[in-house]
Amino acid sequence: MDTAVNLEIPLPVDGIRARLAFWLRNDATRLLWPSRCLACEGAGLEGLDLCAACEAELPVNDAACRACAVPLPEAGLCGACIGAQSPLTVVCAPFVYAAPLDRLLPRLKFAGDLAAGRLVSQLMADHLRTAPQPQALVPVPLHRARLRRRGFDQALEIARPLGRALGLPVLDGALVRLRATREQSTLSAIARRRNVRGAFAVRPKLPLPAHVALVDDVMTTGATLRAAAAALRQAGVQRVDAWVAARVP
Repeated sequence: MDTAVNLEIPLPVDGIRARLAFWLRNDATRLLWPSRCLACEGAGLEGLDLCAACEAELPVNDAACRACAVPLPEAGLCGACIGAQSPLTVVCAPFVYAAPLDRLLPRLKFAGDLAAGRLVSQLMADHLRTAPQPQALVPVPLHRARLRRRGFDQALEIARPLGRALGLPVLDGALVRLRATREQSTLSAIARRRNVRGAFAVRPKLPLPAHVALVDDVMTTGATLRAAAAALRQAGVQRVDAWVAARVP
């Protein structure tokens, strides 16, 4: 399916207003400086730190498996998810991990570019308004040792502006990473599952709503999200979805 944006068709007024509201609400300095494209440094669109050309290149994940968000020819369940058991009810990944997301997300995660995180949140919000809405967002946490080294949690930096945009509370600290696991990107699919098994727990005596959505930046195999979801389900949450910015195909 061709997902390129037709630049001759103006964005609906409601869409422009939503972008401007997000833009101003999440960064007061927008009143002083014009928008710039964070992907190519060109002039940004009104209320969006992305130019028209880069927006047209966004790899929208239009048709995907509802259980793991892997891109499919048409929406449904992929072969791996048919009959499989998962603590996640639905996985929503608005984008495929490709340009320009593969430039923006590493800038957030490894370079501390929080503006890139706000842009990713804004792009996610545009697509997730029509998704089943949870009662709260739960960012996937870093272990405290990694958080000290990095200085920020990329999932939290995505979840906060996303929650403000959609009017959803963010339960920062509800989920705790019990041990410092190895970097998932260095491991095989089987090793990833072993690495995060039992790695999460819900903070004791914390009241949780019946329906939450985990928030993270990128989903590869989904091992981390499933381990986090299992901890939430064990704590009594009835439905756990996952909202991630991008899915690795």
